[in-house]
Amino acid sequence: MEHSPAPKILLRTDFHRLLQALRKFGYRVIGPVLSQGSIQWKDIHAVEDLPVGWKDHQEPGHYRLEPDPSPRYFNVVHGPESLKPLTFVSRETLLILDRKNHIFSAKEIQPASQPTAVIGVRACDLASLTIQDHIFLKGSYADPYYQQRREQLFLVTVNCTRALPTCFCASMNTGPKAQDGYDLSLTEADEDFLIEAGSRAGLKILGQLPCTAASPERMTQEEERVATCASGQTRSLPHTTLPDSLYEAHDHPRWDQVATRCLSCTNCTMVCPTCFCHSVEETPSLDAQHAEHARVWDSCFTSDHGYIHGKNFRPTTKDRYRMWLTHKLASWMDQFGMSGCVGCGRCITWCPVGIDLTEEVRALCQPPQ
Repeated sequence: MEHSPAPKILLRTDFHRLLQALRKFGYRVIGPVLSQGSIQWKDIHAVEDLPVGWKDHQEPGHYRLEPDPSPRYFNVVHGPESLKPLTFVSRETLLILDRKNHIFSAKEIQPASQPTAVIGVRACDLASLTIQDHIFLKGSYADPYYQQRREQLFLVTVNCTRALPTCFCASMNTGPKAQDGYDLSLTEADEDFLIEAGSRAGLKILGQLPCTAASPERMTQEEERVATCASGQTRSLPHTTLPDSLYEAHDHPRWDQVATRCLSCTNCTMVCPTCFCHSVEETPSLDAQHAEHARVWDSCFTSDHGYIHGKNFRPTTKDRYRMWLTHKLASWMDQFGMSGCVGCGRCITWCPVGIDLTEEVRALCQPPQ
C-alpha cells in the first residue's frame, strides 16, 4: 500500500468536503444508514444521512439501536451487512438462454457496476474482503463477476474505538484498527478525524481536503484509544490451537447439545462476511422460450445442501452445524491458508437463539464431562 507521509487531521466541520471530493472523482458514495431498525449500506448524499445520534447495542441474539448524545458519525459499529453483498451479490444472473426455431443461444450477463466509495468500513470487514479475494480471485480462474465489482470499490475504513460485547477481532488479529486494504483510513474523535491514505487513489482524494498535520501527541492518543477498544473485548477464539482441536472434537457430545438449540435458519451464514456457499437456479419463461441462469446465495445449514445423487450426507442439524464450524475454523485453514472467521461477531448477534461460536469452541476444546 502507498500510505500518506503521516496521518493528518480533518475537522468534523469539513467532513462534507470528503463526500464532495469522492463525487468529484466520479464515485457513487454509500455508507451506513439507519433503515428498518438496523444499519444498511445506502447512498450518502449529505452528512445528515449518516446515523448521527445513534449507537448499537449487541448481545447474543440481540440487536438494538439506541439514541446517543455523541456528535460522532460512526458510533454504530456495524449492522447485519458486511462488504459481501457489494462484491458477491445475493442473486446474480449469469446467462440468459433463448430458443428460436429449435436453436438455443446463450447470452452472458456482465454486472453493471460503477466506481463506488464505501464510507464506514470496519477493520474486520476489510479482513473478510481479503479472504473473499483469495477465494474468488486467487485460484486458477478468477470470478469475473466478483472481480468487476471488487475493482470498482474505494474503501474508507473507520478504526474502532468502541467494541461491542460480541466483537472478538483482536483475538483474530483483524482489528480494531485496519492495517491495510483501505484507500483512506479514519479514526473519529468528537471534533475531528485522524485521516491517512493507503493507496494512490486515496492520496488523490486526501489532496483535495483541507487537512492539517497531526501532532505526535494526537497520534499517540488515537493509538491508545484503539488499544483500549482491543483490550475491552470480552470474547476471543483460541486460534493458536486451531485447527487440530476442532478435528479432535469430531465426536464430542457438545455437538448434540448445540444441535438441540440450532434452528438451521441460516442466519449465521447469511450475515457472515466470508461464507460463500451458493447454488444456481434456472427460471424458465411460461412459453419455454427463455430461461434465466442465476447464482444465488445458499447455506450449508439447508437440508438440500448436502443432497447428492439420491443421498443426503448431512441429514441432521448436528451434521450441518459441525460441518459449518469445523470448516470455518479448521479445514478452511487447510483449504485457503487462513481462518474463515474475522471476529466480527455477527453470527452471535443475529442467531435467533443466541448461539455463541466462541463459547462452543471453548467447550469443544475441553475433554467431555
